[in-house]
Amino acid sequence: MKAAHLIIACSALGLGTAAWAKLPPPSPEAKAKAEEAAAKAKWGDKVAAYQLCQAQNRVAAYYEAHAKQQGGSIQPPVPTPACVDPGPFAYTAPEVTPSPTADKK
Repeated sequence: MKAAHLIIACSALGLGTAAWAKLPPPSPEAKAKAEEAAAKAKWGDKVAAYQLCQAQNRVAAYYEAHAKQQGGSIQPPVPTPACVDPGPFAYTAPEVTPSPTADKK
């Protein structure tokens, strides 16, 4: 039974050190694709914030209309910034310049 524990511990140690291996740097294409994905995610966050802002405005308008309809008194609305539409996704990739050392072979 102790031998099985020793084998498991050694294999876990071996796999753990393999995880610390250094990966090669990403290619320029992979780096550009990652930057585009990050830009798209940031744009998606802006779209979600815009949609949330619109939904909050609709709820506030509904509440105000029904409160007035029932004769209740409401406090004046708190001024908030206007909803900003992020527009369609647009990404321009930066120019990839080859490194001068890549030409020397």
